[in-house]
Amino acid sequence: MRHDAHVFSNGHHWLSGRVLLLMAITALPLTLAACSQSNTSASDAKPDQSDAITTQTVQEAKITTQEVRKAEVAPIMTPVTTQSTLLKNVSATVYKDANCGCCKEWVGYAEDNGLSATTHDVADVSLFKERYGMPQNMRACHTTVTTDGYVFEGHVPAKHMAQFLASPPSDAIGLAVPGMPVGSPGMKNGDKFTPYQVMQINKDGSTEVYAAIESVQQQL
Repeated sequence: MRHDAHVFSNGHHWLSGRVLLLMAITALPLTLAACSQSNTSASDAKPDQSDAITTQTVQEAKITTQEVRKAEVAPIMTPVTTQSTLLKNVSATVYKDANCGCCKEWVGYAEDNGLSATTHDVADVSLFKERYGMPQNMRACHTTVTTDGYVFEGHVPAKHMAQFLASPPSDAIGLAVPGMPVGSPGMKNGDKFTPYQVMQINKDGSTEVYAAIESVQQQL
């Protein structure tokens, strides 16, 4: 009887130990899962400070990039200046040589200032200068004749054409810029400029100074 009891006792202890070990092994995954869930919840509840700093840095970088892009776009959005309308209601015919580059430049300049120009390339421009009474010493490369009969010889500034047409002197037929002064309208050559005079041409063939141009600004 004692031997059986001893066996039973040992067997009971062995079985109890196995049961406890099995319970511990079974509970281990649950404990680990609960621990993992607890850590995850804590992480979600309190974001890592380094992550917050990184997010803020990225946002600041985006703002800086946007500001740079705006600065780069700004010059493109600068309003375009409108063309001058000094000669808006003026129509004229321009007689010139077909190969005269500065004549083309002046016509483009005059049109930018509102002139409605019709150009004629002619073989001998001197014929038209004689026809419209332009003195020999006042001649230049091209001759412009308005629809009301006034003559503008050479690289006359639009500013002075407009002034003349607004109040034409009773004894004048027009204005002239003799020769081809460097820096005058249609004769741009970098920053170079040669002072010149705008001459008034009278009906009797006499001339007088209409305006003295000493700088580029004075012809604008």
